Amino acid sequence: MFNKNNIYIGLGIGVLIPLTTFILLYFLFGQLESAGMASGQGFSSSFRQRTLAIVAICLNIIPFNIYQKRRFTQSMRGLSIATVLYAIIWLAYFGRQIL
Repeated sequence: MFNKNNIYIGLGIGVLIPLTTFILLYFLFGQLESAGMASGQGFSSSFRQRTLAIVAICLNIIPFNIYQKRRFTQSMRGLSIATVLYAIIWLAYFGRQIL
């Protein structure tokens, strides 16, 4: 998967990594909260969603670094497109709460 220099591979990885990471982390924190090991007390109502989403988006740095070392510019381009689109969606969804 990381051995091809293709914009569509980079785009697919750039979409799937944040999406699956967000779902897994959201489920994990939900389970921790129901077990009494984590709490959302004292934070804004969307703090967990905002934070998990930005962490998931930032995880695109790992495959980006792998592609950069291999000089796979097309895959890096696809990954960058997906990351920028996620960042725009994040800002449109949570921007009013922050600003």
